[in-house]
Amino acid sequence: MDPEHAAVNGRKRAQRSHPSHREVADELRARIRSGRLRPGQRMPTQAKLADEFGVERGVVRQALHILQSEQLLTNVSKGSPATVAPDPALTRPPTGPAAPPLPTTVALAPRIATAFAAPHVEIDALCLTSVSLTLAIGEPLRQIHAGRLKPAKVDVRLLLPSRDIELAFPVRVEGRGDDDLVHDRWLAQRNAQGQVLRHNLLALRATHGIDVQVSFRALPFTPPVKLYLLNGAEALFAYYTLGRHEAEIDHEHLQTYDAEGTRSMLFAFEQGAGLRDTAFVEQSHLWFNALWETISSELTLTS
Repeated sequence: MDPEHAAVNGRKRAQRSHPSHREVADELRARIRSGRLRPGQRMPTQAKLADEFGVERGVVRQALHILQSEQLLTNVSKGSPATVAPDPALTRPPTGPAAPPLPTTVALAPRIATAFAAPHVEIDALCLTSVSLTLAIGEPLRQIHAGRLKPAKVDVRLLLPSRDIELAFPVRVEGRGDDDLVHDRWLAQRNAQGQVLRHNLLALRATHGIDVQVSFRALPFTPPVKLYLLNGAEALFAYYTLGRHEAEIDHEHLQTYDAEGTRSMLFAFEQGAGLRDTAFVEQSHLWFNALWETISSELTLTS
Protein backbone atom coordinates (compact mmCIF):
# COMPACT_ATOMS: atom_id res chain seq x y z
CA MET A 1 0.00 0.00 0.00
CA ASP A 2 0.98 3.59 -0.44
CA PRO A 3 2.59 5.54 2.44
CA GLU A 4 -0.76 7.37 2.70
CA HIS A 5 -1.94 4.22 4.45
CA ALA A 6 1.24 3.46 6.38
CA ALA A 7 0.98 3.04 10.13
CA VAL A 8 2.23 6.00 12.16
CA ASN A 9 2.57 4.24 15.50
CA GLY A 10 6.27 3.46 15.10
CA ARG A 11 5.99 0.01 13.56
CA LYS A 12 7.61 -0.43 10.20
CA ARG A 13 5.57 -1.80 7.34
CA ALA A 14 6.75 -4.86 5.49
CA GLN A 15 9.15 -3.96 2.67
CA ARG A 16 10.53 -5.77 -0.30
CA SER A 17 14.12 -7.00 0.02
CA HIS A 18 15.25 -4.41 -2.54
CA PRO A 19 13.53 -1.03 -2.11
CA SER A 20 12.78 1.02 -5.20
CA HIS A 21 14.30 4.47 -5.70
CA ARG A 22 10.94 6.00 -4.71
CA GLU A 23 10.91 4.06 -1.43
CA VAL A 24 14.46 5.21 -0.68
CA ALA A 25 13.39 8.80 -1.46
CA ASP A 26 10.35 8.41 0.83
CA GLU A 27 12.54 7.32 3.76
CA LEU A 28 15.14 10.08 3.25
CA ARG A 29 12.37 12.66 2.83
CA ALA A 30 10.88 11.55 6.15
CA ARG A 31 14.26 11.98 7.85
CA ILE A 32 14.53 15.52 6.49
CA ARG A 33 10.97 16.42 7.49
CA SER A 34 11.43 14.96 10.99
CA GLY A 35 14.63 16.93 11.60
CA ARG A 36 16.89 13.88 11.78
CA LEU A 37 18.67 15.39 8.79
CA ARG A 38 19.00 19.12 9.44
CA PRO A 39 19.22 22.06 6.99
CA GLY A 40 22.80 22.46 5.80
CA GLN A 41 23.79 18.96 6.95
CA ARG A 42 25.67 16.77 4.51
CA MET A 43 24.02 13.51 3.57
CA PRO A 44 25.79 10.17 3.95
CA THR A 45 27.73 9.17 0.86
CA GLN A 46 25.90 7.34 -1.89
CA ALA A 47 27.98 4.27 -1.08
CA LYS A 48 26.84 4.33 2.56
CA LEU A 49 23.21 4.85 1.58
CA ALA A 50 23.40 2.02 -0.95
CA ASP A 51 24.80 -0.26 1.74
CA GLU A 52 22.16 0.81 4.27
CA PHE A 53 19.21 0.18 1.92
CA GLY A 54 20.74 -2.85 0.20
CA VAL A 55 20.51 -1.34 -3.29
CA GLU A 56 22.77 -0.28 -6.13
CA ARG A 57 24.21 3.23 -6.15
CA GLY A 58 22.11 4.05 -9.19
CA VAL A 59 18.95 3.54 -7.13
CA VAL A 60 20.28 5.91 -4.45
CA ARG A 61 21.24 8.45 -7.11
CA GLN A 62 17.71 8.37 -8.55
CA ALA A 63 16.27 8.89 -5.05
CA LEU A 64 18.56 11.85 -4.40
CA HIS A 65 17.58 13.45 -7.70
CA ILE A 66 13.90 13.17 -6.71
CA LEU A 67 14.63 15.04 -3.47
CA GLN A 68 16.70 17.62 -5.34
CA SER A 69 13.77 18.23 -7.72
CA GLU A 70 11.61 18.79 -4.60
CA GLN A 71 14.15 21.38 -3.37
CA LEU A 72 14.98 19.29 -0.30
CA LEU A 73 18.60 18.61 -1.35
CA THR A 74 21.35 20.54 -3.09
CA ASN A 75 24.65 19.54 -4.72
CA VAL A 76 23.52 16.11 -5.85
CA SER A 77 26.29 14.66 -7.99
CA LYS A 78 28.43 11.56 -8.37
CA GLY A 79 31.18 13.20 -6.33
CA SER A 80 30.65 14.75 -2.94
CA PRO A 81 27.62 13.94 -0.74
CA ALA A 82 24.46 15.99 -1.20
CA THR A 83 23.43 18.68 1.30
CA VAL A 84 20.05 19.19 2.96
CA ALA A 85 18.58 22.42 1.60
CA PRO A 86 18.18 25.41 3.95
CA ASP A 87 14.87 25.28 5.87
CA PRO A 88 13.25 22.78 3.47
CA ALA A 89 10.07 22.49 5.56
CA LEU A 90 9.56 26.25 5.51
CA THR A 91 10.17 26.93 1.83
CA ARG A 92 6.77 28.06 0.67
CA PRO A 93 5.88 27.01 -2.89
CA PRO A 94 4.39 29.75 -5.09
CA THR A 95 0.65 30.23 -5.47
CA GLY A 96 -1.57 31.76 -8.11
CA PRO A 97 -2.48 30.71 -11.65
CA ALA A 98 1.15 30.11 -12.67
CA ALA A 99 2.04 27.93 -9.67
CA PRO A 100 2.94 24.37 -10.67
CA PRO A 101 1.32 21.42 -8.88
CA LEU A 102 3.65 19.66 -6.45
CA PRO A 103 3.50 16.31 -4.63
CA THR A 104 1.68 16.36 -1.31
CA THR A 105 4.91 15.51 0.53
CA VAL A 106 6.49 18.65 -0.93
CA ALA A 107 3.66 21.18 -0.92
CA LEU A 108 1.66 20.49 2.23
CA ALA A 109 4.21 20.83 5.06
CA PRO A 110 5.45 24.36 4.24
CA ARG A 111 1.90 25.64 3.78
CA ILE A 112 0.78 24.12 7.07
CA ALA A 113 3.78 25.73 8.78
CA THR A 114 2.83 29.09 7.29
CA ALA A 115 -0.78 28.63 8.40
CA PHE A 116 0.37 28.10 12.00
CA ALA A 117 1.95 31.56 12.03
CA ALA A 118 -1.57 33.05 12.29
CA PRO A 119 -3.07 33.79 15.73
CA HIS A 120 -6.12 31.63 14.88
CA VAL A 121 -5.26 28.54 12.84
CA GLU A 122 -8.16 26.97 10.92
CA ILE A 123 -7.57 23.77 8.95
CA ASP A 124 -10.28 21.75 7.22
CA ALA A 125 -9.35 18.52 5.47
CA LEU A 126 -11.19 15.93 3.39
CA CYS A 127 -9.16 12.83 2.66
CA LEU A 128 -9.01 9.04 2.74
CA THR A 129 -6.77 9.00 5.81
CA SER A 130 -5.04 11.73 7.80
CA VAL A 131 -1.42 10.63 7.54
CA SER A 132 -0.34 13.42 5.14
CA LEU A 133 -1.80 16.03 7.47
CA THR A 134 -0.28 14.35 10.53
CA LEU A 135 3.16 14.41 8.94
CA ALA A 136 2.79 18.00 7.72
CA ILE A 137 1.74 19.28 11.15
CA GLY A 138 4.93 17.88 12.65
CA GLU A 139 6.97 20.91 11.57
CA PRO A 140 4.80 23.65 13.15
CA LEU A 141 4.55 21.52 16.31
CA ARG A 142 8.34 21.51 16.51
CA GLN A 143 8.39 25.28 16.02
CA ILE A 144 5.80 25.76 18.76
CA HIS A 145 7.84 23.64 21.18
CA ALA A 146 10.94 25.63 20.20
CA GLY A 147 9.13 28.90 20.97
CA ARG A 148 9.17 30.22 17.40
CA LEU A 149 5.39 29.96 16.90
CA LYS A 150 2.60 30.68 19.40
CA PRO A 151 -0.92 30.62 17.92
CA ALA A 152 -3.66 31.41 20.40
CA LYS A 153 -6.22 29.03 18.91
CA VAL A 154 -6.20 26.00 16.59
CA ASP A 155 -9.34 24.54 15.02
CA VAL A 156 -9.01 21.41 12.88
CA ARG A 157 -11.91 19.60 11.17
CA LEU A 158 -11.52 16.35 9.23
CA LEU A 159 -13.92 14.52 6.94
CA LEU A 160 -12.96 10.85 6.52
CA PRO A 161 -14.83 7.87 5.03
CA SER A 162 -17.20 6.05 7.34
CA ARG A 163 -16.23 2.62 8.62
CA ASP A 164 -19.67 1.33 7.59
CA ILE A 165 -19.45 1.90 3.84
CA GLU A 166 -18.08 -0.38 1.14
CA LEU A 167 -14.99 1.53 0.05
CA ALA A 168 -14.30 2.07 -3.64
CA PHE A 169 -10.59 1.85 -2.73
CA PRO A 170 -8.44 0.40 -1.33
CA VAL A 171 -9.96 -2.94 -2.39
CA ARG A 172 -8.82 -6.35 -3.57
CA VAL A 173 -8.57 -6.65 -7.33
CA GLU A 174 -10.75 -9.77 -7.27
CA GLY A 175 -13.32 -8.15 -4.98
CA ARG A 176 -14.13 -8.21 -1.29
CA GLY A 177 -13.78 -11.45 0.64
CA ASP A 178 -15.66 -12.75 3.63
CA ASP A 179 -12.86 -11.44 5.83
CA ASP A 180 -11.99 -8.16 4.16
CA LEU A 181 -8.37 -7.77 5.22
CA VAL A 182 -7.87 -4.67 3.05
CA HIS A 183 -10.82 -2.81 4.54
CA ASP A 184 -9.91 -3.86 8.08
CA ARG A 185 -6.35 -2.61 7.69
CA TRP A 186 -7.52 0.69 6.20
CA LEU A 187 -9.92 1.14 9.13
CA ALA A 188 -7.24 0.40 11.72
CA GLN A 189 -4.87 2.84 10.02
CA ARG A 190 -7.54 5.53 9.64
CA ASN A 191 -8.25 5.30 13.36
CA ALA A 192 -4.61 5.15 14.47
CA GLN A 193 -3.57 8.09 12.31
CA GLY A 194 -6.52 10.18 13.46
CA GLN A 195 -5.75 9.40 17.09
CA VAL A 196 -2.11 10.44 16.66
CA LEU A 197 -3.13 13.69 15.00
CA ARG A 198 -5.67 14.49 17.70
CA HIS A 199 -3.29 13.59 20.54
CA ASN A 200 -0.42 15.70 19.14
CA LEU A 201 -2.65 18.75 18.71
CA LEU A 202 -4.56 18.47 21.98
CA ALA A 203 -1.26 18.17 23.86
CA LEU A 204 -0.68 21.85 23.03
CA ARG A 205 -3.38 22.74 25.55
CA ALA A 206 -1.33 21.41 28.46
CA THR A 207 2.14 22.30 27.20
CA HIS A 208 1.49 25.80 25.78
CA GLY A 209 -1.98 26.86 26.85
CA ILE A 210 -3.27 26.94 23.27
CA ASP A 211 -7.02 26.61 22.72
CA VAL A 212 -7.25 23.52 20.48
CA GLN A 213 -10.31 21.86 18.96
CA VAL A 214 -10.07 18.75 16.75
CA SER A 215 -13.26 17.35 15.20
CA PHE A 216 -13.95 14.36 12.94
CA ARG A 217 -17.01 13.48 10.89
CA ALA A 218 -17.69 10.46 8.66
CA LEU A 219 -18.52 10.59 4.95
CA PRO A 220 -20.95 8.11 3.37
CA PHE A 221 -18.68 7.76 0.31
CA THR A 222 -15.06 7.23 -0.72
CA PRO A 223 -13.56 10.62 -1.62
CA PRO A 224 -11.96 10.56 -5.09
CA VAL A 225 -10.03 13.73 -4.21
CA LYS A 226 -8.29 15.24 -1.21
CA LEU A 227 -8.79 18.84 -0.10
CA TYR A 228 -7.04 21.00 2.49
CA LEU A 229 -8.41 24.44 3.43
CA LEU A 230 -6.05 26.69 5.38
CA ASN A 231 -7.16 29.74 7.39
CA GLY A 232 -9.91 30.54 4.91
CA ALA A 233 -7.24 31.78 2.52
CA GLU A 234 -5.94 28.73 0.68
CA ALA A 235 -7.30 25.58 -0.91
CA LEU A 236 -5.02 22.68 -1.79
CA PHE A 237 -6.62 20.10 -4.08
CA ALA A 238 -5.41 16.74 -5.41
CA TYR A 239 -6.80 13.70 -7.19
CA TYR A 240 -6.46 10.19 -5.82
CA THR A 241 -5.16 8.36 -8.88
CA LEU A 242 -5.77 4.61 -8.65
CA GLY A 243 -3.33 1.92 -9.62
CA ARG A 244 -2.73 -1.76 -9.07
CA HIS A 245 -0.57 -2.53 -6.05
CA GLU A 246 0.59 -5.52 -4.03
CA ALA A 247 -0.08 -5.47 -0.29
CA GLU A 248 1.10 -7.91 2.37
CA ILE A 249 -1.50 -8.28 5.14
CA ASP A 250 -1.23 -10.97 7.81
CA HIS A 251 1.47 -12.70 5.74
CA GLU A 252 -0.89 -12.86 2.74
CA HIS A 253 0.08 -11.17 -0.53
CA LEU A 254 -2.91 -9.42 -2.08
CA GLN A 255 -3.41 -7.57 -5.34
CA THR A 256 -5.23 -4.31 -4.63
CA TYR A 257 -6.52 -1.19 -6.31
CA ASP A 258 -5.21 1.73 -4.29
CA ALA A 259 -4.04 5.34 -4.59
CA GLU A 260 -0.66 6.91 -3.90
CA GLY A 261 -2.02 9.64 -1.67
CA THR A 262 1.23 11.15 -0.37
CA ARG A 263 2.45 11.53 -3.96
CA SER A 264 -0.79 13.04 -5.26
CA MET A 265 -0.09 16.34 -6.99
CA LEU A 266 -1.50 19.27 -5.00
CA PHE A 267 -2.89 22.21 -6.91
CA ALA A 268 -2.73 25.42 -4.85
CA PHE A 269 -5.37 28.15 -4.95
CA GLU A 270 -5.10 31.35 -2.90
CA GLN A 271 -7.70 33.92 -1.93
CA GLY A 272 -6.95 37.18 -3.72
CA ALA A 273 -4.65 35.66 -6.34
CA GLY A 274 -7.18 36.33 -9.10
CA LEU A 275 -10.81 35.59 -9.85
CA ARG A 276 -10.16 31.92 -10.55
CA ASP A 277 -8.29 31.29 -7.31
CA THR A 278 -10.64 33.33 -5.17
CA ALA A 279 -13.71 31.57 -6.58
CA PHE A 280 -12.13 28.14 -6.07
CA VAL A 281 -11.26 28.85 -2.43
CA GLU A 282 -14.75 30.19 -1.70
CA GLN A 283 -16.54 27.33 -3.44
CA SER A 284 -14.31 24.76 -1.71
CA HIS A 285 -15.31 26.18 1.67
CA LEU A 286 -18.98 26.08 0.73
CA TRP A 287 -18.64 22.47 -0.44
CA PHE A 288 -16.78 21.35 2.69
CA ASN A 289 -19.24 23.07 5.04
CA ALA A 290 -22.21 21.58 3.17
CA LEU A 291 -20.81 18.07 3.60
CA TRP A 292 -20.00 18.74 7.26
CA GLU A 293 -23.48 20.04 8.05
CA THR A 294 -25.65 17.66 5.98
CA ILE A 295 -24.77 14.09 4.99
CA SER A 296 -21.73 13.47 7.23
CA SER A 297 -22.19 11.79 10.61
CA GLU A 298 -20.38 11.50 13.92
CA LEU A 299 -17.08 9.64 13.62
CA THR A 300 -15.55 7.70 16.50
CA LEU A 301 -11.95 6.59 16.09
CA THR A 302 -12.41 3.05 17.32
CA SER A 303 -12.18 -0.35 15.68
